[in-house]
Amino acid sequence: MKAITEVVALFLGFVGWVMIFVSLQDQYWRVSTQDGSVILTSAIYENLWMSCASDSTGVYNCREFPSLFALPGYVQACRALMIASIVFGTFALAATLAGMQCSKIGGENYILKGRIAAIGGVFFLLQGICTMIAISWYGANITREFFDDFFPGIKYEFGEALYIGWCSATLAICGGSCLVCSCQVTTPNDNMCVSLKNVLYYLVELVHIRPTKTCLLCFRKYSYRQSSGGLHLSPMSAPHSVPSNYDKNAYV
Repeated sequence: MKAITEVVALFLGFVGWVMIFVSLQDQYWRVSTQDGSVILTSAIYENLWMSCASDSTGVYNCREFPSLFALPGYVQACRALMIASIVFGTFALAATLAGMQCSKIGGENYILKGRIAAIGGVFFLLQGICTMIAISWYGANITREFFDDFFPGIKYEFGEALYIGWCSATLAICGGSCLVCSCQVTTPNDNMCVSLKNVLYYLVELVHIRPTKTCLLCFRKYSYRQSSGGLHLSPMSAPHSVPSNYDKNAYV
């Protein structure tokens, strides 16, 4: 079941990673609105890299933004976040492919492979978060300018690239969450050791004795057994019995 979950998570993350490129190449991040406009035969649309204009005859002309520092701050931040999401997605794909149980990379060490796959899931989450922040920030500025009655420039509406970006972020976050939740990063023995230590120190507090190395070694030879008198410790099959010079009330 974990192998199937990893494959599904890898597919979701990969599709989300591809959709980042589709969103960046799309020119329709924002489109000029026709609400309250007198001229309806032309349209202006932009993305993070260029601005285009088209008329009713189908002729369009695009120009790249001439200066990076002349752009608004949120556009520069959105560029950086989208590039970072591509980098995180690349690392996520590499780590997930190496850490999947069905892959031959790493041999039969499934604990190490699980941890590597979990790292890939974290990178997928970072990819989705960066994409979500960039798209939502860009869309929030479009909404703010549209509903500002005193805004002097051209008002825009959401373009199709924003919806593609939101879908990309959602898929990446879902894929990363599946990987992080399904990967085995600890062994059952590690969890058992933690439980035994907690029980030991709880019993030590009850009888008011100091935990020593001998107590820790002896505790490993005991197990819980339910009897008519309640839950108490009884010795397991040990190869040799250890004689004691103290009676049962020595520590009371």
